[in-house]
Amino acid sequence: MAPPARYCVPGERLCSTEEASAGSGTYARHGSIFASLAGCLQKCVEGGGLPVVSVVRDAEAQLLPGVGAVVTCKVCSINSRFAKVNILYVGSTPLKSTFRGTIRREDIRATEKDKISLGDAQSNYLLSTAENELGVVVARSEAGVQMVPISWCEMQCPQTHTKDFRKVARVQPQFLQT
Repeated sequence: MAPPARYCVPGERLCSTEEASAGSGTYARHGSIFASLAGCLQKCVEGGGLPVVSVVRDAEAQLLPGVGAVVTCKVCSINSRFAKVNILYVGSTPLKSTFRGTIRREDIRATEKDKISLGDAQSNYLLSTAENELGVVVARSEAGVQMVPISWCEMQCPQTHTKDFRKVARVQPQFLQT
């Protein structure tokens, strides 16, 4: 059985230039090969030399989050500096494979949309909530009950009445499922 396809995003480090040569859809810089486009990683051995690493878009292209895209994520872990998330949807389209993302504490804000996070070494998407429409849509309390938004920055458990600070999304009517 063939190994699963590895998807990569622009700027992602693929390997060292000692391990392979840069092919189409890639570039070499500072001793490493990086993806120059989003797609599927391919390694081809030609002759007796180094394998050639390429990035190709498959026929039915994988939808990838881009700059400015609105995504739906599930929080996997939280610490005092950031939240790690899995990106599940771009707009209303479900992704074929899950992408990792990070929301840094300083990127959880209602304004300053023009302050852009550029990415990190783990090939994560850096996300922000810098619009009123962006933020927490669904949250569960420690009691396991779905919380209710009571303001743009608080949610409350209807069972225990415990309040938690959250940057609450103002979901647009066209995105509400009825």
